[in-house]
Amino acid sequence: MRQSLPPRASAANRTVPRHQIDLALQGGGSHGAFTWGVLDRLLEEDRLEIAAISGTSAGAMNAVAVAAGLMDGGREGARRVLRDFWLRVSQASPFHHFQNTSMGALMGPAADWLSPWIEPWKRVASLWGHQLSPYQLNPLNLNPLRDILVETVDFDRVRHCHKTQLFIAATQVRTGALRVFDQRTLNADMVMASACLPLMFQAVEIEGEAYWDGGYAGNPSLMPLITESQADDLLLVQINPIERPALPTSAGDILDRINEVTFNASLVKEMRSIALLKQLIADEGRPGHTYRNPLFQRVDALRVHLIDGGASLTPLGAGSKTATHWAFLSQLHDLGVKAADSWLNQHGDAIGVRSSLDLSGLQAS
Repeated sequence: MRQSLPPRASAANRTVPRHQIDLALQGGGSHGAFTWGVLDRLLEEDRLEIAAISGTSAGAMNAVAVAAGLMDGGREGARRVLRDFWLRVSQASPFHHFQNTSMGALMGPAADWLSPWIEPWKRVASLWGHQLSPYQLNPLNLNPLRDILVETVDFDRVRHCHKTQLFIAATQVRTGALRVFDQRTLNADMVMASACLPLMFQAVEIEGEAYWDGGYAGNPSLMPLITESQADDLLLVQINPIERPALPTSAGDILDRINEVTFNASLVKEMRSIALLKQLIADEGRPGHTYRNPLFQRVDALRVHLIDGGASLTPLGAGSKTATHWAFLSQLHDLGVKAADSWLNQHGDAIGVRSSLDLSGLQAS
């Protein structure tokens, strides 16, 4: 049963507000379809109000889809635009046209036993990719994902969305600094900058500066949610595993783990900073004492939550982040729905009351 949060206000007490919550959405290629499932489930909880979303890469795509949809049909509009976006992603797959045929049915379960033959070719392509840049391999800078984004997301609605705030992260190539794009001027190029993997696509130029994937500097960036949003509950949807129990020994597994560590580094740093600030406040605070520093006040009030896709996504491997056939994306979506439903059942009563994520374990030893 999906009842998890306190009951809605009765007719005699309609002043009880919805629980406002901020969402922090990681990037991770097609694994972002897991986040689509999480969002799909959260949008069913009409006692939750999404105050703001910070997104990077695939998380940024999900974020703008939600904002555009909220302005064109409310919650159901957001769910519709999310589904349309991921459906279009699957339709761009070279396997789309025979997914629903008998051959397509065979390809699903065949993926595991075909892997020994497919993986060597992927590794060869990877090696060539290290020798040739996207400026040589793709001189016309073709990226079908941009067309999908433009065709499914109305950016005018995104820019004028008053139902949630958006913070989209990208990494400035020249300085390595984080850039969080302003929602009021947000466009498709800025979202594509947030998702620009430098070995696959040419840097995206915006206002004379070149940008790469936001995951290098903020995956996602939490600080805008803390400083700009009024919500005191922050829910992180994590799709890149922090830990892996097995030591990677093959070249491919080592490269995959390097990417995971790299794209988690900024998030871990921010989470540890929040944990440290909370500990300092707890250690030095006095009864009745009010902090004058606005940041300290916001951090002190912050309640942090986590939906971790690691248990579901880690067995799939980092290589599956480029798989886009509909059956796979639908599987990820369903995993996200189940994860969000489980989290609501276990921790829904913590929203507005307390953190459900213990930050103390994130501090550096």
